[in-house]
Amino acid sequence: MKHSTFAFPASALMTLSVCLAQPASAQLPSGWKAHDDQRPRPQIIEPGESNLPLAPPSDAIVLFDGSDLSQWCDDRGNDAKWVVRFGAMESVPGSGYVFTRQAFGDCQLHIEWASPEKVEGRSQGRGNSGVFLMGLYEVQVLDSFENETYADGQAGAIYGQFPPLVNACRKPGEWQSYDIVFRRPRFENDSLAKPARLTVFHNGVVIQDSVEAWGPTSWMQYHEPTPHADRLPLSLQDHGNPVRFRNVWIRELSEAAPAKPEQPYDERRISLTEEQAERLVGKYGMFVVERNGIDVNLNLFGRRLPLIAHSDSEFGMPMTAATITFKFGEDGKANSIVFQMGGDTMRGQRE
Repeated sequence: MKHSTFAFPASALMTLSVCLAQPASAQLPSGWKAHDDQRPRPQIIEPGESNLPLAPPSDAIVLFDGSDLSQWCDDRGNDAKWVVRFGAMESVPGSGYVFTRQAFGDCQLHIEWASPEKVEGRSQGRGNSGVFLMGLYEVQVLDSFENETYADGQAGAIYGQFPPLVNACRKPGEWQSYDIVFRRPRFENDSLAKPARLTVFHNGVVIQDSVEAWGPTSWMQYHEPTPHADRLPLSLQDHGNPVRFRNVWIRELSEAAPAKPEQPYDERRISLTEEQAERLVGKYGMFVVERNGIDVNLNLFGRRLPLIAHSDSEFGMPMTAATITFKFGEDGKANSIVFQMGGDTMRGQRE
């Protein structure tokens, strides 16, 4: 694991304020009005047994390990005004949001949180906070256990946009987890090419399934997507409730396209003669070579696979890197087979 040590980018808050200053749209993409009390509430389910805390993997950047707030700051880049108690960072009412000193784009985020054990308030006034990817896209934190509130403001909602698929909240005071896969929006020529995309697991239960954010999330407003930096700090919300967070770690995800081979695979094909095909047909242990016209198939574990002849002894398979080589005896017939794929080699003798 590694710890972030980058300085808080001074341009981050300017970028955020520009994004949130855009005019509101007249119609929301969902057809629902934001925070509509008539919108159906998600089904309540009981999550499985807790396995928290979840240890970070070796390539994670640990943002909070229970000891201090050195990785966090306030909205001016000064030391964060939240407190650390019993291995958790706790929001202090009136202290403001906290921001990571390092900026992120595409990422996997793990964060554990707990609403106050003593229940006070109702609806949005009960255990309210939020996890803001890039400081713009909020996954709502709320005590949604037996707490009636609007659907797109419940725990795990992409706030004001997407209610959670289910309500998987634990009881007040119990530790809960969010595991979030976030893909930042892509902009080309000052226009949105791909929206931000979020997948969220709440206590191990998928509650957001690769949803595409309409733009930055907000209370009582809809903001059109506006170009912003590729990397911005993560932030946590002070909403006046002493919500606790612990075991916060993040993995940066590659933005590069998967590598492709420099050279195309060898798909050359020759036509076998009747005589050439006949020399190959037979059973070689688990491999069975069969005739198909003047071509041959490989029957392996009851699955018939077509062979592509590169020569009368070397074969490939369409759309796979497997290779098959026949060895021949003095009588001119194949007497053994060598099957290779992915570094594995299997051999078979003619029976």
